[in-house]
Order: sequence, then C-alpha cells, then structure tokens
Amino acid sequence: MQGHTAGRPKLIVGLTGGIASGKSAVAAMFAELGVPLIDTDVVAREVVAPGEPGLAAVRAKFGESMLQGDGELDRTALRTLVFSDESKRRTLESLLHPLIRARVLRKLEDLEAPYAIVVVPLLVETDFAALVDRILVVDCPEAQQLERLIKRDAVPRPEALAMVRAQADRAVRLKAAHDVIDNSGPRDATRRQVEPLHRRYLELATKAAKAV
Repeated sequence: MQGHTAGRPKLIVGLTGGIASGKSAVAAMFAELGVPLIDTDVVAREVVAPGEPGLAAVRAKFGESMLQGDGELDRTALRTLVFSDESKRRTLESLLHPLIRARVLRKLEDLEAPYAIVVVPLLVETDFAALVDRILVVDCPEAQQLERLIKRDAVPRPEALAMVRAQADRAVRLKAAHDVIDNSGPRDATRRQVEPLHRRYLELATKAAKAV
C-alpha cells in the first residue's frame, strides 16, 4: 500500500476468511492486544443507514421493498434478493463498495498506532486488497464453515451452501495469503497463533516507520 501519511498506521493488515470461518473471533483477539480494528461489515451498515447515500442508491436500484416501514434497510429481503441472483449481487457491490472503501480510508487516517487490522470478508474477491499491506486469512474446512453458519444464522443447508459458494474458493484465498490462522480447533489453539503474529506485525510496522 502506497502513500502512508503521518496519522495512518505504518502497516495495514487485511483480515479475511470464508463466511463463518471465525474472522470476528480472531479480530477480537487482536483487539484484546490493543490493535485498532476497522470492520467493513460495520462500515457497510453505516453507509446504508437512513439519510446516507448508500441507502438511497439501494432504494433507487432495487425498489421500496428493500426498506422496512421505519425507513431502515430490510437486510433479510436484500440478502435473499442478491444471493439468488449473482448479477444483482454484483450490482449491489458496485453501489456500496466505493462508499465503504472511502469510509475505511477516512477511518485509517484517524488512527495512530503501529499497525491496524481491516476486516474484509470479500478482500480477495474485490479491489480492497489494494488498501492493505498484508493479507491474513482465517481458515477452516468448508464442512466446518457450513455447520457453523447453519448454527449461527439458523439458515437451511442449501442457503448456507450458496452463501459459502458465493465467496472465493478456499484455495484461492489461501494462495493470496501472506499469513494464515488455522481456526479449525479450540479457541486457545487459535490464540496461540495470534500472539506471535502480533509481535511480527509490530516488527514490520517498526521497519516501515524507519524506512519512511
């Protein structure tokens, strides 16, 4: 990533992984170590809040049925729509990704820390990879993803499978990774992988700062 400014962390790590792979749990472990996080799922909700241009764009493109009675986005209706039609999903991404990207950049400018983590579920599938210096993939087998997703979101297996398949293939994600955390085991085993990576990122951030 080029063009770091004085207020921005010297190292930006993009944390990604398949749906229900445990990205949030791993991100929380880094946060416990004092690392600032920017979660693009949170940013995505911000850009479609009432009064935001993202919500107006969704309404204009997909119609009033995407809104609840109180004017908020009907997330269930939108998810059902885009997961059943890839062209609509791509249209939604083209509307919202530029808004999300711009807001993430603004948030990064406000951070003062050696390094920061940006959680991006679709990092490998989109141009968000250009925003980060390293890609950290949280990984587990697809069968485990499916079971976690069905349990977490109470969705039928066919819908869960469609959600998993809508993302990059596991092998493609792993090929793009600079670092991988295996989250197929117990929480303590995952934490033991996070702590040395944290130290490594601090070292890399220090080197980047000295190189400026």
